[in-house]
Amino acid sequence: MAIPVRAGFSGLQIALHWTIAALVLFQLVFGESMTATVDAAEDGVAASASDQLLAQLHYWAGLSILLLVAVRIAVRLRRGAPAPTASGGVGQLARLIHALFYVLLVAVPVSGLLGYYLGDPWGELHTWGKPVFIVLVAVHVAAALFHQFWVKDDTLRRMLVSDGS
Repeated sequence: MAIPVRAGFSGLQIALHWTIAALVLFQLVFGESMTATVDAAEDGVAASASDQLLAQLHYWAGLSILLLVAVRIAVRLRRGAPAPTASGGVGQLARLIHALFYVLLVAVPVSGLLGYYLGDPWGELHTWGKPVFIVLVAVHVAAALFHQFWVKDDTLRRMLVSDGS
């Protein structure tokens, strides 16, 4: 089954992208509270109320990311996506980075759940997601801004404005 190529992203695809991005940003900023809460439990002491709250939010945000990514993949397989604006090696690099994002968006929440319920090595594996996400997000944002302000090819606009479908 070939995935259709579209002129732009749908409103649903755009909403999923930005919702997942916001949840990932939340996880990157506040995820250390989960570590503090787990460490406190291992030491037999109570974590602070704020760490406990943020740890619970981290857990539910991770589950939400996993669910939303499943929806995003299903929508992409059914509806398709616009062709990359870059070609050659740059286009291949863009496809690789997007594929890595999808892998991380599934592997990091799954390893987090396994780490929470089963412990290491899953928890250790989960912690590697953060620096990898930070690098990928930085590259992704830089590439989007490069395309918007240097190449001026409307790449960023495609993820801000729906194609009407």
